[in-house]
Amino acid sequence: MKKQILIVGLGRFGMPLAAALFDVGHDVLAIDTDDKKVQEAAVRITHAVQADATSETVLRELGAGNFDMAIVTTGSEVEASVLATILLKKLGVPYIIARANSDLHGSILDKIGADKVVYPEKEMGLRIAREVEMEGITDFIPLGEKYGIAKVAAPAGFAGEKLGALGFGPRGHYDLAVLLIRRGEEAVVSPDINDIVLAGDILIIAGDITCLEQMLSDVKRNGAKSK
Repeated sequence: MKKQILIVGLGRFGMPLAAALFDVGHDVLAIDTDDKKVQEAAVRITHAVQADATSETVLRELGAGNFDMAIVTTGSEVEASVLATILLKKLGVPYIIARANSDLHGSILDKIGADKVVYPEKEMGLRIAREVEMEGITDFIPLGEKYGIAKVAAPAGFAGEKLGALGFGPRGHYDLAVLLIRRGEEAVVSPDINDIVLAGDILIIAGDITCLEQMLSDVKRNGAKSK
C-alpha cells in the first residue's frame, strides 16, 4: 500500500532510505538543514526541503501531521532527534521510527513515544560478525540476541535429500525452519519437510543461532547431515 512518508535527515542512513522507499512506490518528503543534501535528494524522491525539523512551526507548515509515517534518521545528533520525535508525536504522526546510536539514546526515544527504535550501525555490525563467524552464510539478519535468519547456499551434500532427512523442521535434529528455497528465478515459499533440495539452491533458514552454528559445523565436518 502506498504511504506518505516523512524522512528527517539525509545523512548516510537517511539518503539511501529515502531513495529506497521512493523506488518501491511511496511518496517521500525528506527534510534536512544541509542544502547540498537536499538538492541531491530532490532528484531521487518525491520532494526534498531545506528545513529545521526541531521547529514545530516548520513541521506544521510542511503538514507533518498528515503523513502516515515519519522516520527520524539523525541518530548522531541526539538532542535534535529527540526533539524532532517529540514534535512529530505532538503533531499526530501515527507511526514514528527513530534511529539511535546508543542504548541510552534508544531508551529515551522509546520513552518519548517512538513506535520503533532502530540501531543500524549496531545491527550491521552483528550481521557482518555473524557472516564472518559462520562459514557458509552469505547474509544474516539478527532477530534479537539468540535468533536470526540466514541465507545459505545449499552444500553439495544436501542435493537430492529431503529437508526433513537433513534435520530441518519442528521435529528435526537442528530445530531450524527453512522459510524459503530460492531456485534460480523461482522460489519455494514455506517448503515442506518432504521437499527435496537441488544443487544450486539457496536456503533461507530461521532459528536459534546456536542451532544454526551446529548445522554449519556438521556440514563442514561431515558433509550433509541426514537423519
